[in-house]
Amino acid sequence: MWCAGIGCLFLWDEIFLNAPAFDRVRAALFNTLVSGAGAVFLSLVLGWASGAAFFLLEQRRARYSFALLSLVANAIRSLPQVVLVLVGYVLLNQLILAEIIRSETAQLAWVTVTVSVAVFLEVSDTIRSRLEYFRSLEFIDAMLCCGISESRIIHREILWRNSREHLLHKLIALFGVAIFLQCSVDFIVSVGLSTNVSLSNVPLTLGSLLASVDSKQDILALSNLFSDPAYITEIVVRHLQGVSAAFCIVFTLVCFFMIANGYARSRRLNGP
Repeated sequence: MWCAGIGCLFLWDEIFLNAPAFDRVRAALFNTLVSGAGAVFLSLVLGWASGAAFFLLEQRRARYSFALLSLVANAIRSLPQVVLVLVGYVLLNQLILAEIIRSETAQLAWVTVTVSVAVFLEVSDTIRSRLEYFRSLEFIDAMLCCGISESRIIHREILWRNSREHLLHKLIALFGVAIFLQCSVDFIVSVGLSTNVSLSNVPLTLGSLLASVDSKQDILALSNLFSDPAYITEIVVRHLQGVSAAFCIVFTLVCFFMIANGYARSRRLNGP
């Protein structure tokens, strides 16, 4: 559904949208998807490492190390995800003004890392719950008695062989969360940027594209439908840049929400 929907949109834009605006829509969608996918991958790495570390420190009764790690995790958890991402964008803008970060790749990488820091604890919680579930079944103790190392039990036997479907479900859902956070905060920051920053080489995403003047005018044109429903024929021909950006955001979030729920139902992922 997602591929077909985006394909139909691009076909329509190819016919009715001018070439520079169409290039901006495609570049914004590509940057958004790449950043979202990168954030999901980094979230998996950070969540896997932190979840396993929590479990091992608790097993070995390393109270001080466990308390320090819990302090860091609770500090991150205490702030709303959107606030964490917003702080990351503010720091990025300061680095751009100071000309420390210049390339689009570095800026997009910064955004990716910021989003992953905001969401990786969800992966960590999933991993910890899976490890606790298998410990309650005495799965770990039984394999330790067989001479299998603790590291192999955790990373290979439990997480890789018996938890891949749970982790994949979580990553699909996190991809939608990452897209939502990035687009929301990018829109806010793009609207409120100073002149110096807005003239810099900030990577174009769906959020910043939606915040551009042309796109906002396209979205405001939708209000004409309340007084003149027939104006829809003009909307889909004359105001495509803003409508296309908004459609990509909403359609992507809806589709990945449906994908995550459908995957959970098909795999019957209702338990720990």
